[in-house]
Amino acid sequence: MGRWEPDAPGRLTQAALELFVERGYEQTTVLDIAERAGVTERTFFRHFADKREVLFDRRNAMQEAVVAAIAAAPETLPPLELAGLGMAAAGDFLEGRREHAGRRAGVIAANPSLQERELLKLAALSDAVATELRQRGVPAPEAGVAAEAGVGVFRRAFERWVADPSAPDLATCVRDSLATLRALAAARPRGRGAVTR
Repeated sequence: MGRWEPDAPGRLTQAALELFVERGYEQTTVLDIAERAGVTERTFFRHFADKREVLFDRRNAMQEAVVAAIAAAPETLPPLELAGLGMAAAGDFLEGRREHAGRRAGVIAANPSLQERELLKLAALSDAVATELRQRGVPAPEAGVAAEAGVGVFRRAFERWVADPSAPDLATCVRDSLATLRALAAARPRGRGAVTR
């Protein structure tokens, strides 16, 4: 591939994921990634701080889609529904990338430092959702809980989506997970260990 071809970040991301799957994250160097993508190491570092960052959305495009969906939602929706709507937008953003997302998830699951980075990205997403909810007038405690719940719903939906090829689109998986959360919140205690009032 010629060095003049466009979309170096996209090619670097694809090359890195291929190499991480083939060789393992630790065994893959920045030089390996650059060579596979047909660019120089210098070009790699123009776009990414290190090889770990190739796996993470440097532009925060998914987070922006989530926040935009919440901002555009009707004022009458309660906080948890707003967070769920934002997470469904994340599902729409990732649709069409199931194979890539599954391979990426496998690479991250196999490496503790990547797991830590993924958790930091999810925490940043939760903070962004909570901030948007507060801007809509939701009190801080409720905004924080709704944001954390929304991210939890997204994580469960994402796991289902990448693990089960017969699962519906990710936005539907998000809505299904949100429905499960609503049902759990509405369920009455039963059996051993039930709280009595």
